[in-house]
Amino acid sequence: MMTKKILITGITGQVGSQLADYVLEHTKYEVVGMMRWQEPMDNLYHLTTRINNKDRISICYADLNDSTAIARMLKDVRPEFISHLAAQSYPKTSFNIPVETLQTNVIGTANLLENIRQLNELDGYDPVVHICSSSEVYGKAKPGVALAEDTAFHGASPYSISKIATDYLGQFYGEAYGLRTFVTRMGTHSGPRRSDVFFESTVAKQIALIEAGLQEPFIKVGNLSSTRTFQDARDAVRAYFLLLEASERGEVKPGDYFNIAGEEVFKLPEVIELLIGMSTRKDIEVVTDTDRLRPIDADYQMFDNTKIKTAINWKPEIAARTMFSDLLNHWRSEISKGKIPLNR
Repeated sequence: MMTKKILITGITGQVGSQLADYVLEHTKYEVVGMMRWQEPMDNLYHLTTRINNKDRISICYADLNDSTAIARMLKDVRPEFISHLAAQSYPKTSFNIPVETLQTNVIGTANLLENIRQLNELDGYDPVVHICSSSEVYGKAKPGVALAEDTAFHGASPYSISKIATDYLGQFYGEAYGLRTFVTRMGTHSGPRRSDVFFESTVAKQIALIEAGLQEPFIKVGNLSSTRTFQDARDAVRAYFLLLEASERGEVKPGDYFNIAGEEVFKLPEVIELLIGMSTRKDIEVVTDTDRLRPIDADYQMFDNTKIKTAINWKPEIAARTMFSDLLNHWRSEISKGKIPLNR
């Protein structure tokens, strides 16, 4: 019997690398990671020996914006499962590079889905396809209202607009062509490997820099008015995988969509207080940096997880405090190795 394969686009990211770890630990599937050749390997160095030895994990070089490369990869690999996580995923950055964000996230996703559709039409290739959208599709939500899957979208950044289109593409290819797609809208997620452009990670990074004597004892932040749930990315990738298997069993209808969110709620100043409380330094102050402010913020994100819990046996298991502690220790470890991050 042939070993099943899962293709993970965006495997070098926090979530992609965590999903690879989960699949390697909990299944016998082969992992194929899609990446651009020049991407940093920081989140995969712990797997490079296995990659070099072709021990159930390999790398395929391709770019979402190169439809020919996507077609070749799919024909060569023919994975039973595809988790499409690759994206320009930074909301604040999307204000500076809106066209690149739309090109990568919208056209790139269309390139992937259209190539799958053509193979399906040609020879019946029928993988399960996970399309990663984002909770940012809901944009500026009404305070006090839990966001359910039928809540209206409201683009609050070029990134969120790109993910609205990505979301609809995932639904469309399932409904129109019968591809076994499903869409996930993950709420705020964090933990080790979280990029430093995101709020809680830049706070943890700055604390680690202060502890190492590489930054004055001031944490620079942007807008702190947001209230949101947090979840550990390791919990979220478990939901991703369970949905992939449920879809393979026919328990998820083509084009369906799900919120995946944490259930612990924080105002952003509470996150800062929690992380500073974990520090060895007791003289840290917080200052506002106008360069970190966005033109519009998605400043209220509370979620209703009812739908996903009816589809799979899942709930968040890793406590937010553990997640934040692991994130801070991640940055301490990186800095101790001489990997000094940018001030951003």
